[in-house]
Order: sequence, then structure tokens, then C-alpha cells
Amino acid sequence: MVSDDNLPPKGLDSSKGYRYRITLKIYKDAVKDTTMRFETTVTTIIKRTHDVKSFRFPKPSSFTYKAGQFMVITLRGEKGEIRKHFTISSSPTEDFIEFTKKLTESEFSKTLDGLKMGDWARIDGPHGRFTFEGEFKKIGMLSGGIGITPLRSMCRYCADMQLDTDIVVLYGNRSEKDIVFKKELEALQKENENFKAILCVGEATSEWTGYTGRIDALMVEKEIPDYRERVFYVCGPPAMVKAMDGLLEELGVPSDQVRKENFTGYE
Repeated sequence: MVSDDNLPPKGLDSSKGYRYRITLKIYKDAVKDTTMRFETTVTTIIKRTHDVKSFRFPKPSSFTYKAGQFMVITLRGEKGEIRKHFTISSSPTEDFIEFTKKLTESEFSKTLDGLKMGDWARIDGPHGRFTFEGEFKKIGMLSGGIGITPLRSMCRYCADMQLDTDIVVLYGNRSEKDIVFKKELEALQKENENFKAILCVGEATSEWTGYTGRIDALMVEKEIPDYRERVFYVCGPPAMVKAMDGLLEELGVPSDQVRKENFTGYE
């Protein structure tokens, strides 16, 4: 994943030479101090959709993270260790660590698909600045496909912490069978009166009663009429993130009210 919020803070001017390098070193050292590396084993594997699985691990008491952060997972492949970074889809309030992956034909996906409970893994993290801890009273979330994972962490966190943050999620997928965390999103709406999830699919069946097509300006205006008052979290494939960023710009949402994260490899 590539995120505007996973980079050193804006304002670190590289033209400042020595002062920039010192500031950047302080930033990197601060991030490094919060991370851990430890070996663990798989405790639970959950099939979310026809091609998406979640993998859970025990959470050490010393492992702390913010909703929306990611970690690096190392597995033992056929030719040695292989590693990849994943959003932590669990909430900091939960007693396990979870990541959720859309399985493809890649070597890593094939290794994941063959994992069994008790298999070895190494975790390095947390990392990233695409996070939410309750600092905004109103937020909007625009997501597509597997890009829902950091937002799931944030929504679960808000519910468990009983935050009064008003959250509206617009979540698009190819079809109903591709909607990750569908039942949980529906349950969260009953559990948290400040939470609303609007689902949208591109290929609808005759039984589908939600939106059909892509997330667009009309949907935002209807479902999030106070959109100019919100901070937006946008996450999904790069093309989708770019389209949503342009949509919000057209609607007059200032760029400093938009947080973005791209999930590459799932176009």
C-alpha cells in the first residue's frame, strides 16, 4: 500500500539540507521506537468472501498500534522467506492481530492460501500514519474492494471505544459476493447509532436493493449532505482513489480534509 499519510510529514523541505536530514532522522527514530518484530503462529483463518481470507495471530501485551496502521508479514515459502505489508484489519481494542487479503495468483497469495492454524509467521510493525483515533467529530469514508480493511479497523475501534464520531461509509464492489465484512458492517449500524454504511455494486442481481454502479457525486450529496464538514478517508485501488479524490475536489472538499491510501495490485 502507498499512502500520503505513510510518508514523513509534509513540510520537511529537502532543500534545507542538514536541518532536513536531522529532522527526518528524528522522525524515523520516533517511528522506529514504536515498532516490534516477533515470531508468532496462526490461530484463526476466516473465509470472508470467495477470494478473501482473514488471518489472526495472538496479540502480545506490548504490541500497540493505531486503527488504520499496517504491518509486515513474513512467511516461509517454497524458496525461503517471503514478506509483504498488510493493513491491520483488527481494531486495537480486540485481543488478536488480524490482516485480511484478497487472494490472487501471486506466490505470497498461494502461500497464504495454504496456511494452516499453528503455522509460523513473523510480524514487524506497526507502521503508517493513515490512522484515526477519534480526533474528528465527523468523517466520511470512501472505499472499494479490499481497501475496506483499514476502515474496518477504525469503525470497530470507534464502536468499542463508544466514540461519538459520526461516520458514513460508502463502499463499492464489483458484486454482492465481493463485499468484505458485509455482515459486520450491517451489525455495526445496529450497534453504533453514529455509524452508517452504504453499499454499492457494479454488477447487481435481481435481489440487490442497494446502489448499483460506482460511487459518484450524487451518492455523496444524498448520503453525506454535510460532506463539506467532514474529514474523508479514501482507500482502495489507485484508480478508485484517484477518482474519489477528484470527486471530492469537484464537490469543494478542501484537500487538507482528505486522507488517502492506495492498495496496489488489485486493479
